[in-house]
Amino acid sequence: MQDDESWARDSLRDIALEGVRERRRARRWGIFFKLLILSYLFALLFFSIRPLSGLGEQQATGPHTAVVTVDGPIMADSPASAERVIAGLRRAFEAPGARGVLLEINSPGGSPVESSRIYQAITRLRDAHPTMPLHAVAGDSMASGAYYIAAAADGIHADGASVVGSIGVISRGFGFSDAIARLGIERRVYAAGANKNSLDPFAPPDDESERHLQTMLDDIHAQFIAAVRSGRGDKLTGNNEALFSGRMWTGRQGLELGLVDSLASPAVVAEEVIGAGRRIDYTPPRKWLDRVIERVGGAAARAMVDWQHPGWTR
Repeated sequence: MQDDESWARDSLRDIALEGVRERRRARRWGIFFKLLILSYLFALLFFSIRPLSGLGEQQATGPHTAVVTVDGPIMADSPASAERVIAGLRRAFEAPGARGVLLEINSPGGSPVESSRIYQAITRLRDAHPTMPLHAVAGDSMASGAYYIAAAADGIHADGASVVGSIGVISRGFGFSDAIARLGIERRVYAAGANKNSLDPFAPPDDESERHLQTMLDDIHAQFIAAVRSGRGDKLTGNNEALFSGRMWTGRQGLELGLVDSLASPAVVAEEVIGAGRRIDYTPPRKWLDRVIERVGGAAARAMVDWQHPGWTR
C-alpha cells in the first residue's frame, strides 16, 4: 500500500514538474518570438529612415538626371499628391548638376484639381528655368489626370504596352430609390437651398440636376483638352474627337496619334534624350511611419500566403 502511495506521489510530482518546465519553455519561446518581431520592426524603421540622410549627398555629385515619381492615384491624401510631386519638382529643377528633369509616371489619374495644380506648377518652373528640359515617361499607365500632367513636358515617352490617354472626365454613382422602396425604408432629408439635395442616390434622378452636372463635367473636360492642346500643339495627329473622347490607347498607338513622342524607358530617356544617364530621385520621402506600416503589412500578407500555400512562389 505504501509503495502504491509513494508511486502516486512521485507520479504527481513528476507531472507537476513537467508542467512547470513546459510553461517555462513556452515563456522562453514567447519572449524569443517577441524579440524577433521587435528586431524586424526596428530593421524596417532603420531602412525606412536611412534614405532621408542620403539625398543631400547625392544632390551634390556631378551631372545627373533629376527624377520625380508620380506613382498611384493622384489624390490629396496619396503618395502622388500635388503637394508632394510639386515639392519634388522644385528640388529637381533647382538641383546643382541636374541636366534635366524626368517625370516617371505610373498612374491611372485621379483628382482634376490635383492634376491641374501639378500641370500649372510645371509650367511655372519651366518658365523660371527655360534651359532645363523636362520629359515624362510612362510606366504601366499614364492615363487621365496623369496624362494631364505629362502634357506639360517637353516630351512624352512610353513603353509599347503602356496605357496612355483617357482624356476625359467622369463622375460615378449609384441609385437606390427602388431598393429602399422595396424594403419599405422611409428616407428623411432636411436641407436649405433648392438644389442642396440634388442627385441624392436615394431619390429618383432629377433631369435638371443631371444636366447641371453634365455642364460641370464638360467644363472640366474643356480645361483638360486646352491643357493637352497647349502642351502637345501640332504633335497631335489623330482625330480630335477620338483623342478627347476619354478612350485609352497603348503606347504604340499613342505614338501614331501624337500622344507619345517615342517608345523608350526611363534609362534610355535619361541617357540619350537628356544626356545624363545617372538618375537621382528628388521625390520627397514618404513619412517613415507610413512606409513602415506598408512594409509590415506587405510582409504580413506574404507570410499569410506562405502559411496557407507553402508551395507557392512569388
